[in-house]
Amino acid sequence: MTRMKNKPELLAPAGNMEKCKIALRYGADAVYLGGKMFGLRAFANNFSIEEIAEAAAYAHGLGKKVYVTVNIFAHNEDLARLPDYLLELQQAGVDALLISDLGVWNVARQTVPEMPLHVSTQANTSNWAAVQAWKALGAERVVLARELSLEEIREIGARTDVELEAFVHGAMCISYSGRCLLSSYLTGRDGNRGACAQACRWEYSLIEKNRSDEGFDIEEDERGTYVMNSKDLCLIDHIPDLIEAGICSLKIEGRMKSIHYVATVVSVYRKAIDAYWNDPKKYQVPDEWRQELEKVSHRPYTKGFAFGKPGSDGQVYTTSSYEQTHDFVGIVLAYDADAKRAYIEQRNNVKNGEVLELLMPDGELFPLTLEDMRNADGESIDCAPHAQQKFSIVSDRALMPDSLLRRKVIC
Repeated sequence: MTRMKNKPELLAPAGNMEKCKIALRYGADAVYLGGKMFGLRAFANNFSIEEIAEAAAYAHGLGKKVYVTVNIFAHNEDLARLPDYLLELQQAGVDALLISDLGVWNVARQTVPEMPLHVSTQANTSNWAAVQAWKALGAERVVLARELSLEEIREIGARTDVELEAFVHGAMCISYSGRCLLSSYLTGRDGNRGACAQACRWEYSLIEKNRSDEGFDIEEDERGTYVMNSKDLCLIDHIPDLIEAGICSLKIEGRMKSIHYVATVVSVYRKAIDAYWNDPKKYQVPDEWRQELEKVSHRPYTKGFAFGKPGSDGQVYTTSSYEQTHDFVGIVLAYDADAKRAYIEQRNNVKNGEVLELLMPDGELFPLTLEDMRNADGESIDCAPHAQQKFSIVSDRALMPDSLLRRKVIC
């Protein structure tokens, strides 16, 4: 294996401006986000054109990039507004567009011919011939389908010379590359046009035609009724395999996740990529990284298709609920070195004297005791019970802005 000339990119989700900046602050090299139209996450907050321009300017100031999803499966009525939107994105300074529909691709090639285009995972590119075909159409990068094994990725990498991107962490869709009609059928919300209701996560019963008033629980191996509830992808152990297979961009799923999720997962994968790049032969995953990934809201983890098609252990049969070991309770807004006070915005009820855990954007992790809590008027308080209440604490240690405060969940 010839080592890649450039360090692999860490690509993070950005569901809104706060998440965008957090992802970049915690180590992402680039973020992907959706505008108010033409994207497949209609229920993320998403970005106006003005916000996209702001995000691009912020990223570029850090030497980083912003990619915008234009990856719906377009219908005729979607096309009328498309050229103007593409020109607006170009004017906003975005670095590339993610597209899945061939018609949208063709309009983009004609309207913004200098704009780099990436093939979205929704195009379900699962073989080297398809990658070559997309390159012939002008693709700078192809996001591979999630349904590929490492062996298949290696062959694609060996037989093509276009940039390859792959998901390494996050939710898995039960449908092939997200192509699903279930949400549309049950709710009228089209998952292929950005409005998925995640109907696959619901609990189902079996109804017999002549007994429509009787529902029977669907059981699989006597473990429950959630038959389409995939575990979450986690390939932290296989960063070397992915990079050596030819992946140049490692992608985290989660535009609808919290800033706690984005910051924590990005921080872990930043450390992983750096560790591999600094000494590939000594790459290993310390327990601390695994523990960090357990602290955020997630379903049990799986390696997905990395080593073949998932079996029954790739699903969660008993519940569609998430699990996590820690709650996100606050974010550091600023630190006054002269007064030795940290200014914090509450995200969950906290009390004076409480011992929390703090994660800084540089990846440092340590315990923090809330001491001498004061409200925004400088008055002493025993707790901060109000949503997003601002308060300060004394801290001899300088706390970086955007550091996150957590509390261990007591079961």
